[in-house]
Amino acid sequence: MGSTRSPLLCFPDSNSSCRRLLRPRSESALLYTLLAFVSLLTVTLNLLVIISISHFRQLHTPTNSLLLSLAASDLVVGLLVMPIEGLRHIETCWLLGRFMCALTPYVSYSLLSASVGNMVLISIDRYLSICEPLLYSSKVTLSRAKISICLCWACSILYNGCILMGHLRWPDRFSSCHGECVVVISHISGTLDLFFSFVGPCTVMVVLYMRVFVVAISQVRVIRLQTIAAAVNADSTAKRSERKAARTLGIVIAVFLMCFCPYYYPSLAGENTSTSLSYYALLSWIMLMNSCVNPLIYALFYPWFRNAIKLIFTLRILQPSSREVTFL
Repeated sequence: MGSTRSPLLCFPDSNSSCRRLLRPRSESALLYTLLAFVSLLTVTLNLLVIISISHFRQLHTPTNSLLLSLAASDLVVGLLVMPIEGLRHIETCWLLGRFMCALTPYVSYSLLSASVGNMVLISIDRYLSICEPLLYSSKVTLSRAKISICLCWACSILYNGCILMGHLRWPDRFSSCHGECVVVISHISGTLDLFFSFVGPCTVMVVLYMRVFVVAISQVRVIRLQTIAAAVNADSTAKRSERKAARTLGIVIAVFLMCFCPYYYPSLAGENTSTSLSYYALLSWIMLMNSCVNPLIYALFYPWFRNAIKLIFTLRILQPSSREVTFL
């Protein structure tokens, strides 16, 4: 009944192997199914955004190029980071070797930082489009948007290289046995990362979106005053616009906070951020889920995206003239 003659090892041929946590087959099957579903959903949603913006010529705008960059980073998270992290936590062993132990956290953190940077760029873009509409077309061009995206990715790669420099040089320095990949970020580095990757971007997003919200409300009130003849209709439309603006703002800020706040708990608690923490898997997956939710909160609110999805699923996108379809 109970086969407990010898502990189950990650690498049976190695005397220094870590022990593997033996799960029931039903539990492992459920976890792998859930992992496959979440990864596939993340890849599919972000791939739809990428195809829509890349294919249709009318969608080649500065704002959509930022959405495209965001979707690209989130797609790679779903394609690579989620499966690898899922394998680590389900098998309770690191089976991918020393090189991947060094590379995987670096890629993961760089992608997530790029995702946050893209969200900040989107908030700046929306601020300029609402608060300075007359100057928007001259200030924000497609080429400037692409340059901003390149800088965002470059800064993310360099920044995370500095944060993880020690781990990249000695990926197994905190591993106690063979079959373990431990990433430790010191309290000082974690605190700096808290401000650069969370507090700073979050503050910028909140301030800019609040400013956008206030300006949008004032514009709605001006329109309401200018349509006295249709007072009832204008009033209902204004209230509906106010509710929609408030709801969108609330979703954007709330989802970002819910996904990223838990990850920085060790830094806030004065601890080192380590993958060996008992609750690290939960913190990590809450943050990773932001890549699945991003295409919903940043793209599904747009009518053009829903129309583009219809063209993709009905295969009308294969028609030669489909690139010239107009959505607006």
